[in-house]
Amino acid sequence: MVLSSFNALLASGQHHDVLSIIKGFRNGAVYGAKVRFPHALVMTLLFRTGSAKDKARFIIRATYQHSRNLACFVTIYKTLMALQRNIKGKEHGIDAFAAGVVGGYIVFGKNNNINNQIVMYLFSRIMIGMAKLAVKEQIISEPKHTFPVFAALVWGIVMWLFRHNREVLQNSLQSSMQYLYNDSEIFDTFKNFLWHNR
Repeated sequence: MVLSSFNALLASGQHHDVLSIIKGFRNGAVYGAKVRFPHALVMTLLFRTGSAKDKARFIIRATYQHSRNLACFVTIYKTLMALQRNIKGKEHGIDAFAAGVVGGYIVFGKNNNINNQIVMYLFSRIMIGMAKLAVKEQIISEPKHTFPVFAALVWGIVMWLFRHNREVLQNSLQSSMQYLYNDSEIFDTFKNFLWHNR
């Protein structure tokens, strides 16, 4: 009875904005957990030291934070979009930007490892998206060999930064590059040449 009443409410389209916000919260939480749990599990097993209990705590904490942050951001974003739409009568081009700025500041404004990874991930995607938008809007012509040039510049810049100004790079990137490029120069026995890093 209750389930059929709820199904009728969903099918009716009444309270769509509120229900969309609730489902957005749910989807943010689920997606955050799906993305972070395997990443945290693999990275912890490969690189983290400590007891199994400490590792499990870290995985759960990272998964919870990612899941919570996405759920909260989606909720804030969808709420602000609905409010702007209801106040103005329709959606305007700047509304998504404004809602994203407010949600991004509230949820992702604290500089920690999880937020840093998410924001850096988005930054790299939007830079590519902005370049594609410039081509789509015919602001610039599509350059030939775009990706090879882009890849070459990215790798050239990161290697220069690591070699000469490594402190400006994210800690996890510094650690990865230390392992790949600097630690590979340290060896004095067969054991630390082939089996162990140091």
